Amino acid sequence: MSILRQDPTTKDWVIIATDRGKRPDDFHKTFSESALPTHDPACPFCPGQESQTPPDILRYPQDSPRDWRLRVVPNKYAAVGLNVEPYRKEDGHFFREMGGVGHHEVIIETPQHNHSLSRMTTNEVELVLQACHDRYCALKQDPQVKSIVLFKNHGERAGTSLIHPHSQIVGTPVAPLLMRKKYEVAISHFDDTGRCLYRDLVDEERLAKVRMLFESTRFVVFHPFASRVPFETWIAPKYEESTFGQVEPAHLAELADVLRRTLKTLDDALGNPDFNYILHSAPPEDETKHYFLWHIQILPRLTTIAGFELGSGIFINTILPEDAAVHLKKYLQ
Repeated sequence: MSILRQDPTTKDWVIIATDRGKRPDDFHKTFSESALPTHDPACPFCPGQESQTPPDILRYPQDSPRDWRLRVVPNKYAAVGLNVEPYRKEDGHFFREMGGVGHHEVIIETPQHNHSLSRMTTNEVELVLQACHDRYCALKQDPQVKSIVLFKNHGERAGTSLIHPHSQIVGTPVAPLLMRKKYEVAISHFDDTGRCLYRDLVDEERLAKVRMLFESTRFVVFHPFASRVPFETWIAPKYEESTFGQVEPAHLAELADVLRRTLKTLDDALGNPDFNYILHSAPPEDETKHYFLWHIQILPRLTTIAGFELGSGIFINTILPEDAAVHLKKYLQ
């Protein structure tokens, strides 16, 4: 039986077609990190290969050029860059163009080639989040940056080109249409109710309980009502924070433990699936407004996005998020 559910944050519809899917256990694949070397001399992100990347923007520890634990470097093949003229022009009434000015950085999360966030210690994940937070706060100071997207592609199906654990942060001179749509829905809800849509959503998920995975003192982990893909998972704060830049550094350790625990549960249940995660945050200029709540969206890449999704914009999910929660709780530690 198929059902349609509407995402309250975008108003998009999702089809949940369980008859087309597999049992939750059938999504599991076999994978071992031991199949990868700790160090790959051909990898530009491994220690000893630092000359193959642009110079560091940030390094932990900062006074250790060789024994580093994390590096942030400009993306060698950046989508946007600093050495671009910030022009804007129109050709006629339809053809608009801008210079691709912006920031595109790579966060090399660990010196170990075969290490992953789900298998790191909480302290190691906290260091990654600290670097993300530092760079987010730095990029938002650039007046040309209108949106900041922090994301991670894990695995070939998720679009990664290098196995070595890394994430990316991009600051662009425009707010993408998808972001604008989310913000417009959130602003409309705020205008109607005086409340934050995402705070209301978190409260409703905590009340419903059926899609909840777990929660900590400050964060909640759940599968959204209109999940786009099997086992889609969100991590959101319980408290009012529009942007990731507002997170207190003292709270990053708790977030690190929540993120590590969530990814490990997905790993154990699904066999180290390919995934994307995206950190959604209000535009820097709207940081003091109360209509949005930053959150991390984790999208396992277990199925293929095909013609119907591309042609309609309606995703087909083959497992109910309520069933996904029941299944993942068996692996929760």
